Amino acid sequence: MIRATHTDKELVVGILVEAFEPLNEDNSINLIVRHDKNRKRRMHLLMGYLFDKAMRSGEVFLSDNRASCLLISYKEKEVFSWASLKSDVQLALNCIGIKRLFSVIKRQNIVKRNYPKTNHIRPMIFAVKNEYKGTVTAAKLIMQVFKDFKTNTLPVIVDTASEEHVKLYQKFGLEVFNKEEELGFPIYLLRMN
Repeated sequence: MIRATHTDKELVVGILVEAFEPLNEDNSINLIVRHDKNRKRRMHLLMGYLFDKAMRSGEVFLSDNRASCLLISYKEKEVFSWASLKSDVQLALNCIGIKRLFSVIKRQNIVKRNYPKTNHIRPMIFAVKNEYKGTVTAAKLIMQVFKDFKTNTLPVIVDTASEEHVKLYQKFGLEVFNKEEELGFPIYLLRMN
């Protein structure tokens, strides 16, 4: 397991875009980024935003072979700054768009009401390069990171729209504590500790 630095941004964004850009099913990423001729550009903006947010308020982990990544946020490090506000506004204008903004805000509010107000750990997003799908690369990275979390007393909270990811997270000790369906697709909320 490798702790990423700012110099790894292009690699991490590339892994995330490769994994999520082709997906067509209803999920949080497709709620934010629509399918059109500018999808890949918008996807790069979103994944760059998530990388920057994780570096400000958490950590970014890479597998030893640099083929998968996991972005984590820590509640106690999420503080207001003018830089984060600027980043939020740029994402809204250049990626989400006005038409989707209210749906994205609704999604954020749904998730937010399920997260504790106290300190917690939030795995934000993970992905693996397509050529490594079906291998142990992503699972091994998650296992290494979650192993550290087991000695931690803070709750680990995850939200996902993917039943496949739910099954994977359950293998690492997380349990579903809620399922929200207000957006027309499920958002599963899982917890450990």
